[in-house]
Amino acid sequence: MKLREQMPELNGATEWLNGELNKSDLIGEKPTLFHFWSISCGLCKEAMPQVNEFRDAYKDKLNVVAVHMPRSEKDLDLEEIKAVAAEHDISQPIFVDSDHKLTDAFENQYVPAYYVFDAEGKLRHFQAGGSGMKMLTKRVNRVLEENEKSE
Repeated sequence: MKLREQMPELNGATEWLNGELNKSDLIGEKPTLFHFWSISCGLCKEAMPQVNEFRDAYKDKLNVVAVHMPRSEKDLDLEEIKAVAAEHDISQPIFVDSDHKLTDAFENQYVPAYYVFDAEGKLRHFQAGGSGMKMLTKRVNRVLEENEKSE
């Protein structure tokens, strides 16, 4: 995806965990962070406490959606996904993308990967990899500040 592109529709989930969302639920009031992860990704698990901290700190200002992107056959086990999500306190909605429908819509190839959309649903920031919560925080804060000014 390129910057300023519109958020894709949230179609093709094999399963939703912790509640189900539509694109229309995420557009309008506040920016949205999509966080791609996988149960076989060590970096994802390492980053999870920071993602959760981030989710909790911004809960009133930011939508957070986790997307489970399988990297192998082993990653398709729904019970394992549920167990890892519980173990790592992933309480935000999780789009289980076993058919790579959303992954393809985002043109995403990485886990962990982070996509920040503004309140109008335009992509404002993308980053991949385990380090970089400082950069993500900075970018999210910029989008949030712009959102507050436009209210």
